[in-house]
Amino acid sequence: MSTRERIQVGHSPIHGKGVFARCRLRKGGYIGTFEGRPTRDDGAYVLWVLDDDDREMGVEGRNELRFLNHSGAPNAEFLGLDLHATRNIQPGQEVTIHYGEAWATDD
Repeated sequence: MSTRERIQVGHSPIHGKGVFARCRLRKGGYIGTFEGRPTRDDGAYVLWVLDDDDREMGVEGRNELRFLNHSGAPNAEFLGLDLHATRNIQPGQEVTIHYGEAWATDD
């Protein structure tokens, strides 16, 4: 099943656009891979991850996953650039991640 069969972008009650499940996403299941170009500049659609040498690298999102919104109780997380469900996500439910410690007070 492709990423586009698993998720879709729509209007979010959290902020602007968001990512929503098209089908049931099971806990631990693969949702999709964050795709884009490497960057050193921060921005609205940049995901920061650690590379194989534990160096921080930015990827400027180009696919649907760039619209993931923050939640203090997220239902998904990145393992590298791959997004996985941390609990079951029902069809129509928004898929969210935690943006990091800088956002902890905004939960």
